[in-house]
Amino acid sequence: MSKAVSVLNGARYSGLAKVEDAGLQGMITLRGDLGSSALKAAVKAATGAEVPAQGTVSIAENGAAAWMSPDELLLLVPYEDAVAKTAEVAGALKGEHALAVNVSDARAFFRLSGEGAREVLGKVSPVDFDAAAFTPGQFRRSRLAQVAGAFWLNEDGSFYIVCFRSVGEYVFKLLSAAAHPQSKVGVY
Repeated sequence: MSKAVSVLNGARYSGLAKVEDAGLQGMITLRGDLGSSALKAAVKAATGAEVPAQGTVSIAENGAAAWMSPDELLLLVPYEDAVAKTAEVAGALKGEHALAVNVSDARAFFRLSGEGAREVLGKVSPVDFDAAAFTPGQFRRSRLAQVAGAFWLNEDGSFYIVCFRSVGEYVFKLLSAAAHPQSKVGVY
């Protein structure tokens, strides 16, 4: 059995901001009634986090839950626990109209940090990244130039970015080009 590796095996780029392959991350797509007490309990048991409000991410010590749509969450758990946690969530929701799928190996995970992080992401996504408009805990599904992606802002000013693994190299190169030291725009 071969060892799992992240999309770019730890690649990093430093410029206006630091772009990093954030490594392996357990991710579970959960579809269902977000108001259901059974779903809320399953999310809490799997991640330690509450079901988040629309457009936010709820972060706990060993996991997180991000709002993807009115009936969809992205659960973040340790990579090595993703298979078991998916089974636990599915079992807890047996009899409910719900679906839990381990998508860990189908996604890429990046961290964008440093003083220029807002500017870098602002160059490639049609979102207002002004500090008053995009605050810590906000979560957004959007575009990263030509591909779909999702991201949230942490309390420390860094962003986590999720995209399909098949476009992971593209997203890394896109963010790295936007972080090139000679590309400063100075908007944020």
